[in-house]
Amino acid sequence: MFKKPKLSFWQIWNMNVGFFGIQFSFGLQQTAVNPIFSFLGAHHEDLPLLNLAGPVTGLLIQPIIGAISDKTWSPRFGRRKPFFLIGAIIASMCLFMFPFSSELWFAVGLLWILDAANNTAMEPYRAFVGDKLPDEQLTYGFQMQSLFVGAGITLANFSLFLFQDWFSVPVVEGASLCSSGTEVVTAIPKWVYYSFFLGAIASIGTILWSVLKTPEIPPSEEELKYIKERNKNSSFIHRVIEPFIEIYQAIGEMPKLMKKLAIVYLFQWYALFIYWQFITPMLRSSMFGISNEDTSKFDAIMASCKAGEVVSAADTSFAQNIQSLSEQALAQTGLMNGTYNFVTMIVALLLVPVALRFSNKLVYVGSLFLTGIAMLSMPFISNQYALLLPMVLLGIGWAAMMGIPYAMVSKVIPEERRGVYMGIVNMMIVIPMGIQTITFGPIVKNLLNNDAVNAILLAGLFFIIAGILAFRLKGKPSDNLEFDK
Repeated sequence: MFKKPKLSFWQIWNMNVGFFGIQFSFGLQQTAVNPIFSFLGAHHEDLPLLNLAGPVTGLLIQPIIGAISDKTWSPRFGRRKPFFLIGAIIASMCLFMFPFSSELWFAVGLLWILDAANNTAMEPYRAFVGDKLPDEQLTYGFQMQSLFVGAGITLANFSLFLFQDWFSVPVVEGASLCSSGTEVVTAIPKWVYYSFFLGAIASIGTILWSVLKTPEIPPSEEELKYIKERNKNSSFIHRVIEPFIEIYQAIGEMPKLMKKLAIVYLFQWYALFIYWQFITPMLRSSMFGISNEDTSKFDAIMASCKAGEVVSAADTSFAQNIQSLSEQALAQTGLMNGTYNFVTMIVALLLVPVALRFSNKLVYVGSLFLTGIAMLSMPFISNQYALLLPMVLLGIGWAAMMGIPYAMVSKVIPEERRGVYMGIVNMMIVIPMGIQTITFGPIVKNLLNNDAVNAILLAGLFFIIAGILAFRLKGKPSDNLEFDK
């Protein structure tokens, strides 16, 4: 049996660099896309459904691409690399175009394409890391991945915070509401463009670095023979249907650890999607004092403006102030999200020896509780810098969540089905997100008083529940968990 060689620090580093670009894109989706939807006229209860692209594309694309890549080999291009390179190219094009969205439908359509591209890149990349590393380096490799996840999202968020400070257009007193002199109330702010342009460069540039610096391990003679015979003897229809059949069979044979992790993920990822959608609306309310009534009045003023009606000086001043405060809320979100991802970047590799000493399971459980505490506390903090304290807890939690579960799963799945099972792990992520996008709009409107603060508090409660459920996780002795006998 082929024994994978141990890789050096820089080999593992180069292999994971591409996650920086993918996660820069993801960071912009976390922080900037929902405020852009709001700039273009979306309301609180609209946000969950407008984010349906991520769950649907993740559910359909990642496991299918994973199953296909398991049975792909090109001596020139490899097995996984063609998929994440194509995904990065399309994602870069979408990021460049996104800030030019002039209508809500156009922005939502671009989000669907962007999510499809990022999902095409993401799953083969996770399998690529697992393909290259021996079992004893899996935790280290996936925590290095977590480091680049943190770095990419950190720069994306800090770029929003800094560009707002450097390039935002001040309100021009007395200017007409619909004139170019009041860009802040009539369009996506120009400073947002620069973050998306930077993301487009990062997406393709870092993926190219990993593609050029890291060779793939070629399949064994048996695998290569199977791939050649399959491609020669299988019809086109069979090759289209085969990934779906394999996904169905793999789910039926899924290890117990993954089944229990799926329940944890239901609460964890439902809560994270709430956080990413409602952190800026929460800040608009808790930090900047913008009420739902203020938002409704602002929308009415803007509708009058677009209809060509005369807008009074008082209404113009009110709308300009609300838009200025909304931009500050977006910038504060960038600072907060950048902070927790910076902590993730610092903590990611430090968690490796902690996990070896106390077990992956206990570190993961602790990360969920820390994240729950962070979300339960932040609605009650109004100081710009004090709000960074719960972000430290969230950063530690995010570092564990983005690495340790993948290392746990990698040790209990068969090598030859790594791609399809990593795709199924992503299904366990996007199904809760899909449930959230469909159910949470009515929940926040009818049960949570259309209040973003209540939404964040519910997310915190869900993380505590996820932490309790994570105590049930068991794995192999080599994973330093309790063993399923």
